[in-house]
Amino acid sequence: MSVEPMEIDDALYSRQRYVLGDKAMQRMAESNIFISGVGGIGIEIAKNIVLAGVKLVTIHDDHVATEFDLGTQFFLRSDDVINSRNRAVASVGRLAELNPYVDVKTSSAILTIDSALEFLDQYQCVVLSEKPLSLLMRVNEYCRSKNPPIKFIAVDVRGVFCWCFSDFGEDFEVVDSNGEEPREVFISDVRKGNPGIVTTLENKIHGFQSGDVVTFKEVKGMTALNGKEFQIEVISPYIFSICDTTGDEFLAYEGGGLALQVKTSKCLNFRSLQAELCRSPSLVVTDLTKFNSPAVLHLGMLALDRFHELRGVMPKVWDALDANDLVSIAKKINQELKIVDDEGLLDEDSWRHLSFTAQGCLAPLCAFMGGVVAQEALKALTGKFSPLSQWLHLDAREVLPKDVPTDVQPFQPRRDRYDALRICVGEEMCRKLAEIKLFMVGCGAIGCELLKNFSLLGCCQSASGGKMTITDNDLIEKSNLNRQFLFRPEHIRQPKSTTAASAAADINPSLNIDAHQHKVCAQTESAMYTDQFFEGNDVIVNALDNLEARRYMDSRCVTNQRPLLESGTLGPKGHVQVIIPFLTESYASQNDPVDEDVPFCTLHSFPAVIDHCIEWARDKFETFFAQKPTLYNKFFAAHSASDAISNLTNGIPLENAESASKMAAFLPESMECCIAAGRIKFEKFFNHRAKQLLHAFPLDTRMKDGSLFWQSPKRPPVPVEFQPTNALHLQFVQAFAHLFADMHRLKFSPEDFSDEKILRVLSKVTVPKFEPKNKRIEIDESAKKPEEEELSGDELRIAANRLRQAVKKYREFPSLVSATFEKDDDSNGHIDFIVATSNLRATMYGIETADRLKIKRIAGRIVPAIATTTAAVAGLVSVELIKVVKKVQLEDFRNAFLNLALPMFVLSEPGPVSKTVLSNGVEFSLWDRWEIHGTSKTTLKDFIHTIKVQYNVDASMIVQGVKMIYVPIMGPSHMKRLPQLMTSLVKITSGKPYVDLVVTYSVPGKEDEMGPPVRYYL
Repeated sequence: MSVEPMEIDDALYSRQRYVLGDKAMQRMAESNIFISGVGGIGIEIAKNIVLAGVKLVTIHDDHVATEFDLGTQFFLRSDDVINSRNRAVASVGRLAELNPYVDVKTSSAILTIDSALEFLDQYQCVVLSEKPLSLLMRVNEYCRSKNPPIKFIAVDVRGVFCWCFSDFGEDFEVVDSNGEEPREVFISDVRKGNPGIVTTLENKIHGFQSGDVVTFKEVKGMTALNGKEFQIEVISPYIFSICDTTGDEFLAYEGGGLALQVKTSKCLNFRSLQAELCRSPSLVVTDLTKFNSPAVLHLGMLALDRFHELRGVMPKVWDALDANDLVSIAKKINQELKIVDDEGLLDEDSWRHLSFTAQGCLAPLCAFMGGVVAQEALKALTGKFSPLSQWLHLDAREVLPKDVPTDVQPFQPRRDRYDALRICVGEEMCRKLAEIKLFMVGCGAIGCELLKNFSLLGCCQSASGGKMTITDNDLIEKSNLNRQFLFRPEHIRQPKSTTAASAAADINPSLNIDAHQHKVCAQTESAMYTDQFFEGNDVIVNALDNLEARRYMDSRCVTNQRPLLESGTLGPKGHVQVIIPFLTESYASQNDPVDEDVPFCTLHSFPAVIDHCIEWARDKFETFFAQKPTLYNKFFAAHSASDAISNLTNGIPLENAESASKMAAFLPESMECCIAAGRIKFEKFFNHRAKQLLHAFPLDTRMKDGSLFWQSPKRPPVPVEFQPTNALHLQFVQAFAHLFADMHRLKFSPEDFSDEKILRVLSKVTVPKFEPKNKRIEIDESAKKPEEEELSGDELRIAANRLRQAVKKYREFPSLVSATFEKDDDSNGHIDFIVATSNLRATMYGIETADRLKIKRIAGRIVPAIATTTAAVAGLVSVELIKVVKKVQLEDFRNAFLNLALPMFVLSEPGPVSKTVLSNGVEFSLWDRWEIHGTSKTTLKDFIHTIKVQYNVDASMIVQGVKMIYVPIMGPSHMKRLPQLMTSLVKITSGKPYVDLVVTYSVPGKEDEMGPPVRYYL
């Protein structure tokens, strides 16, 4: 008996669905996970898994809450400490609030090396933290003994070090190794041979890799390729080989065709924990500046476990004797296991640092590893993405003192919420974090995670004079709840910033936070987020989701010489960039890849892929239901009908007259009229358009060079004949009628859209017959969308006549409602229209249609997102914040790129700032600015002289924004400005005691040079 698949709540999970897919989410919804250890790392893992949406999460813990836990465990409160509550029991309520579809329970089962483990049989994945290796091996052995095996993950964070291990058993199937969309490319040739050689159309990069499997479709001539799968070898970015094509079944290639990548599954074999501990471990390199670090950290982990096993306690905090003992143990283990062959590569300092801080816990590492491990657990349940193989080690030693302090008292616990941090970085750093003034822009997914981390770190405390300012102008939507874990259902439609601020203060009441609801942009620069505001903050943090805002924030930080922590995510991918004044390059120093624009003629007349059809449908939505009603309203707000008719009749052009007159000619008075309009629009879009194209370019049309006009990637359209029994055809009519009625403020009920009523109306609709036109169709791919031409005299009179007839029919012209596209409201008909329109256009051109989910993502420009990536990225950002406050050197900062799907982690030193040297030897970087101080009596000539004296350069041009202050080549008038006062020449902003100028300098015999910005103080 087949089981009905669970219906996925798209309003909640939409962003995650685009990353994981429905099959993976169905598997998750049927799976149970056991998490033991609900400290800082355990609660991070549990939070991310509950947000993702599994069936059951059981959290297990045998510790009571302490003040120490408040520094890492964000779901514990002081009241839990006072009442000595079990950490799992105290956390379960807040954890369950994250997702109503997940059953969250606690367990009090005894979990020791001698425990019976049958209670684990109900789980598909077991995650253990804060456990000795002996217990981990016992549980791992039990999990492997099951059929199918229970997937096993172990993890821990000790001080500034963290590690995890995964074992998914034998023959673990990975159904999608990377989560990327299958690649698709048009081909121009398939050469017969052994092997056959395939060339892409117009040298488009295919993006395949050797070993990939592809299939073909729409190939003419060599039709034996169509529908079959071939493993390929890459020859060049534009050429790949397939099988032997010399056989008789492979006819000569005639043209056309696409090669499509086929996703194939693979099976992996994991070694047990015991096996991995007894021989060379499978280690992942994460930090490009520490290639040998994984093996050294692995030895440190083993030595720490043995130290605890021998003594029953962890090494004392910053104790040199215990550290030396740990080093000795690590060396002994290496002699036993031969993990590092060259003893010269053994980093004893890292082992000492592990010993010094083992009793502490750096909360940002819990966030990072919590994201990684939660994603590994989801891989275990679904087979989606490639699992970790098999160990991951990471450290943040750069936050520690460079030298071992002679006085270790500042690192000793004080029995407060900051002990976990204090043990790692000391009391002075705790104080500096409390004192910082921080400005964060964005309170979405990354913003929520960062606020949690900053609260745990004790940043920006009121008592210490610290302050955090946050801003976000968005309101909370249901789709946010899947990742933005500070928000709950009752917060929907409330401001993100104030809600997030309240939740962060609940984690740490000492937090001094000021929440704004303003956009940070040029419009708020003069009154709200001024230069003085930026200069008043010690560090700026971006939690943004668009390039324009990132570039703007980068420019503001460069102008005001403020450090900036930049980060972002895209599905399983994430990045962190550290931008430090005078040390690193800025965000703008590297150019983001530019999306290739689709030619206008392709979108308008010659779509080749479904994306083109979706873009066309979105454009039609904006044109018909947003732009046209807006122009109509503007027209009738500016002109009465009688005045407009008079002017147009007399040949006086009026803006938007043609569009407004056409809309005024048909103002529906009932739903029947709207349904009829939808039917007529169907005929125009999907029948007449095709006939017009084929009229202009018959199937046998040839280009000047003799080649066929209709050849790949151009597809000749086939007129779509309306079928009242076709669900897609009816969907278009329904969706158009819905939007048309909304635009004209007509009330309707679900009965108005019943098939019976629609068919009854359609049976009476008179559909205009196709009449060929002589309108020119653009075929030049370099041509842009044409500007609207001014109407001729005849066209003006036609518009006047339309209005005249409309006045007789309707007498008045009420304002229309302009639609604002909203992708997440399925009741508004917006996505219904775009889905139907996209797929009908695809059908017309013989393009494979797409499902609603894909069309919604592309049309809505939805950024796929998952909570795990967000958590991992925010953890790394928070580590870098500590370094910014500590003011470490360039080599100690880390930019990061990660892809949890592969998984891949790349940490590297930020790019250093580049320097420019002028002809006179003066050196500067993008962070520099020259400062000139004037008075109310300073003239332009004085200003130029001062620059010459201070910087030994001769100014040849001075500009303020778009205002030209001094450009001698413009003529004598500019030379006459030399004796004028600077205050009369520059544009002064009220309350701003300076202006920023761009100055170029003349160099004899060479082109003028540009120096850094010049800040002139009035």
